[in-house]
Amino acid sequence: MKKELSAYSLGATLYMPATRTDIVHTIVAGKITGLRSLVICLEDAVSGHDMPFALSNLSGMLTDLIEAKQDTKHIEWPLIFIRPTNADIGMQLVHNYDLSAIDGFVLPKFNLSDLARWTDILETTHLYWMPTLETAEVFDVNAMQALATALEAHQCRDRILTLRIGGNDLMNCVSLRRSREFTLYDGPMGYVIKTLVAVFVSKGFALTAPVCEHIDDHQILEKELALDLAHGLVGKTAIHPNQITVIQRALMVSALDHQDALKIINSSQAVFKSGGAMCEPATHRRWAKSILDRGYYFGVSHSEITTPSSIQIQQR
Repeated sequence: MKKELSAYSLGATLYMPATRTDIVHTIVAGKITGLRSLVICLEDAVSGHDMPFALSNLSGMLTDLIEAKQDTKHIEWPLIFIRPTNADIGMQLVHNYDLSAIDGFVLPKFNLSDLARWTDILETTHLYWMPTLETAEVFDVNAMQALATALEAHQCRDRILTLRIGGNDLMNCVSLRRSREFTLYDGPMGYVIKTLVAVFVSKGFALTAPVCEHIDDHQILEKELALDLAHGLVGKTAIHPNQITVIQRALMVSALDHQDALKIINSSQAVFKSGGAMCEPATHRRWAKSILDRGYYFGVSHSEITTPSSIQIQQR
């Protein structure tokens, strides 16, 4: 039976290589404060010569997770996903591994030509999909429009929890690496993200934000999070536990936005003023619903310091 999930339930999604031997203990013992979702990665985080060990280690992990879940039925675990190397490995996992403790797959380097293959592999499972947009096709607006149209009409549409934006792979496509001084939006990725929002979010899909690889620079991370939210992105990839609190604090809803959202959802007026701004339920209802959904998972901030809108952003 497939459990109902919201894209907002992901929060900061931590990637962990499948070669790690402490993942089960980390999950069961709640070692990482605030962890809501994690991805056990078999792709970029695992080198070719480590793949046999990673697959063997994953098999043991899955067995241990199933047993631990029986012993901790009343404890809420983070959502757990696997990122296979490719569709062949994905098929191997579905056919040969017990995935009952797993919530879904992250589908690497996803494009329209992969859709039929992944459908064959996952259609009869309980697993959610998180396709990753990280190939050169992402720079082709027509290709993205074709993919969005196909996914919108797909029989597994309700399984697509989010589409993830693979920032580092996309930067690699144009021979770039993120600057230590700027957010991802200050370079070509700003245009790419805007385009993906226009193409996919307009069709009702959720998009998650790329990782900020500067682990110790929380100032850049906070600026980038403000821009993620301004672009309507949901959640963000994390590569270190110290990013989780920062990300999920930014995902809190400001008291003013929460108040406006409630008024918009409940108002019978066509137009009204709130906090010095016009509110128009007919055009702001989808925004209001997203604010209330976010507030449900991350809470309402009454401190101006922690609201994304309070972070001063300088676009270069």
